[in-house]
Amino acid sequence: MSETEKIIHSLEAKFDFLKGNIRVQREKRIWLETPLDKFIDVFEHAVRQTGLSILGTITGLDEGANLGLIYHISSPGGVVLSIKTAIVKDQGVMKSITQFFPSAAVYEREIIDLLGAQFEGLPPGLSYPLPDGWPKGQYPLRKDWDASVLDGGLK
Repeated sequence: MSETEKIIHSLEAKFDFLKGNIRVQREKRIWLETPLDKFIDVFEHAVRQTGLSILGTITGLDEGANLGLIYHISSPGGVVLSIKTAIVKDQGVMKSITQFFPSAAVYEREIIDLLGAQFEGLPPGLSYPLPDGWPKGQYPLRKDWDASVLDGGLK
């Protein structure tokens, strides 16, 4: 059994709702979607039980009413698992994964600044990557963002 197959088997054995819902996009590339309320359980299992010990990045997406979050984790053997979930824009809160990967703080702060997501349990820190003086409540990667708010420049 390949490493990819072992990871899928482990996830499907633990989480019934994933059976038949995990896709292999190509060799060593696994994709799954999970509801927000199951995300931390799935993520923790993937990290602690399947050897996926490297956080590649977190991708944030504006999906209209929701913000999509895709967590890309990999094994030393090169298998990449992308786990997608979503939070309600301007209302939903995602649990921070800094307990598993302290370096995730940088990615989570970036998603806060650029998309306006909220992360529960994220340790205090500086804003990233927007400059000092960036207008509060302005999220430049949202589809409905109006860049004209910067016409007067940053203050």
